Amino acid sequence: MKRYLLPVMLAGLLTACASGPVFPPAPAKATPMPYKASGTSEWFYILGPGDSVNVFVWGNPEVSGAFPIRPDGKVTMNLAEDLQASGRTPTQLAREVEKVLAKYIQDPVVTVTVGGGIGPYDQQIRVLGEAAKPQSLSYREHMSLVDLMIAVGGITDFADGNRASILRVVDGKPQQYGVRLDDLLKDADLSVNVDMLPGDVLIIPESWF
Repeated sequence: MKRYLLPVMLAGLLTACASGPVFPPAPAKATPMPYKASGTSEWFYILGPGDSVNVFVWGNPEVSGAFPIRPDGKVTMNLAEDLQASGRTPTQLAREVEKVLAKYIQDPVVTVTVGGGIGPYDQQIRVLGEAAKPQSLSYREHMSLVDLMIAVGGITDFADGNRASILRVVDGKPQQYGVRLDDLLKDADLSVNVDMLPGDVLIIPESWF
């Protein structure tokens, strides 16, 4: 009987490896609260180090321009030095710039737009492991797993897509959820598509076989 033991064990192992996610499935719908203004349905981009901002001061082109947000989260522009930008929305930064420029310009009107970047670390989405292009990405409103996979170019031939997982902080505690990337990408099964949230980490393991 012993000669049958190894094949049975291997069969059991293969079945376990093919069973898919080892974590509970990720919720299909999720709401990214950090981007939602209290009491409204509006969503805002939060500035972070590495972003660049376009500052336009009406009637004062010599003060306007494009400025990078430094690693310390601050920005220096014409007539305004070391302004805290990280963690603020572009509108909040515009109001702060107006306060500073009011010392030099009568009733300044400032508009701030995002020139580029991926936001603060806690609101980026990171893709690790067997993605075609592992990277950190800026969260976009209503971003789903499909959108994320398009951005990173899908998965490699060595990926065990159905055992991928999302690491997410829920109510201050880390949680891990399973996702089925093989079903999503190879079978076009949109029923396994899920919402992504700011701060999510998608982990794509390598296949054992």
